[in-house]
Amino acid sequence: MTGQETAAQSPRRESGSEIRRHELAAFLRSRRERIAPEQVGLPRGRRRRTPGLRREEVAQLSAVGVTWYTWLEQARDIQVSVQVLDALARALLLDPTERAHLFRLAGSVDPTPATVCPSVTPAVRALLEQFEPFPACVQNSRYDILAHNRTYGLLLGDLDAVPPEDRNCMVLCFTNEDWRSAIVHLEETQRLMAARFRATMAGHLAEPAWKMLLKRLRTQSPDFREAWERYEVVAHRGKRKEFLNRYVGRIRVDHTDLWLGPDPGPRMLTYVPADEVSRERLEKLHAIALEREPVPSG
Repeated sequence: MTGQETAAQSPRRESGSEIRRHELAAFLRSRRERIAPEQVGLPRGRRRRTPGLRREEVAQLSAVGVTWYTWLEQARDIQVSVQVLDALARALLLDPTERAHLFRLAGSVDPTPATVCPSVTPAVRALLEQFEPFPACVQNSRYDILAHNRTYGLLLGDLDAVPPEDRNCMVLCFTNEDWRSAIVHLEETQRLMAARFRATMAGHLAEPAWKMLLKRLRTQSPDFREAWERYEVVAHRGKRKEFLNRYVGRIRVDHTDLWLGPDPGPRMLTYVPADEVSRERLEKLHAIALEREPVPSG
């Protein structure tokens, strides 16, 4: 047997990127075929033979070219932007787990704030509730608020009224007037947050989610641009904070970070009252939060 014959008979081994492309193609086809046209506001028509949506319909819903989307389902070696992946996830009605799977197969990082985090386990949510009446929340290293208890939800404003994509402490601190007005030492707080964000971002400079957040902050907030141009860096540390709450008045608390994994990573932020007056006011704020909860029907 010659060397050429041996090579011809040996199957070509697929690379990791090729395997992911084929898996991505199969995943897109399966998600497309499970969606009825009526689910996305399209007419079924009489001649429809394809189960679910057609490729051109997905392309239309995602605002991408039909040829380009076809190449994706054919596992072609093409680059996919995070914006297109986001559009595809919405068009295909992906749930959070499916969306995360889509981005992993494409080798990209989801740029939207995380709404589901493996670190926010039922046990962690129970701890948040047990910490009441004191405020507590879970944040990731990008300042996305992943979970919070009821007292924290009313500490600086009505957090439940904030769209999920805006539940980021950097965004709120620099662009949300309710949040800004509740921080007693706003300029100092903004400067420290920008410095911590710069220090943490050093490990995420190429990641789309971080770059998109930075671009948003620089576009929407002159205060952020000024703080960012200082090029200051600081580490996370506990600190006494003062808030002016719309319901109960001034509150003084001691802030502590409880890390849920390696630093930098998700952490639980706790706010313990620094004096008896603040304790009483937090108890009152918690009672207000309980009163605002909807009454279960039936």
